[in-house]
Amino acid sequence: MKKIFGKLILPLIIFGILFGVTVASSFDASAMTLREGAEAAKCTDCPENLFGDSGIFKTITNTVLYIVGVIAVIMLIIGGIKYVISGGDAKKVTDAKNTVLYAIIGLIIAFLAFAIVNFVITSLPSSN
Repeated sequence: MKKIFGKLILPLIIFGILFGVTVASSFDASAMTLREGAEAAKCTDCPENLFGDSGIFKTITNTVLYIVGVIAVIMLIIGGIKYVISGGDAKKVTDAKNTVLYAIIGLIIAFLAFAIVNFVITSLPSSN
């Protein structure tokens, strides 16, 4: 095992460290802002409004978070129905309570993600 480590792994680790130092020293992180990076990656036929109130990023994230919220509400309803029809069976009651609990946690996470994403996107300067 020591022979394999010394002959194969150790030189790869040393090469990786040297390569990383070389790349890191030649890269100026402050040279490109977030907007410049997005503009550089944009294709010629891409929409112009990536950020701002009517931007593509905000539309996509709001749609995804809306779908997650709808699914969480549906799971909350299913958990409530399971609780009502459990008939006092301890295992079914526990399963129903867990479904309701996880649905509420999912709703809270969806609301917080919605707020954070909208805050960050509106904080970015608009290109318009």
